[in-house]
Amino acid sequence: MTEPVVYERNPAELELEPGEYWWCACGRSMTQPFCDGSHEGTGIEPQSFVVAEKQTVWLCNCKHSQTPPFCDGSHNSLPDDIF
Repeated sequence: MTEPVVYERNPAELELEPGEYWWCACGRSMTQPFCDGSHEGTGIEPQSFVVAEKQTVWLCNCKHSQTPPFCDGSHNSLPDDIF
């Protein structure tokens, strides 16, 4: 398995409607923070999550969160040269 690509340091703040979503875990998607299938062959799979009611979420863009797909602040401890 390859390492995920850091898309961006800061999380994506989004207001999502109820439904199922697929979060990009590999960092290669052109539709960040959501999966577009670019993970094929990387050994990294997207993560599904369900939003039960309309809400604001902060989705991880650094791809190093310990609580994916949600930001846990891990981007604050990553070295600057990774961005």
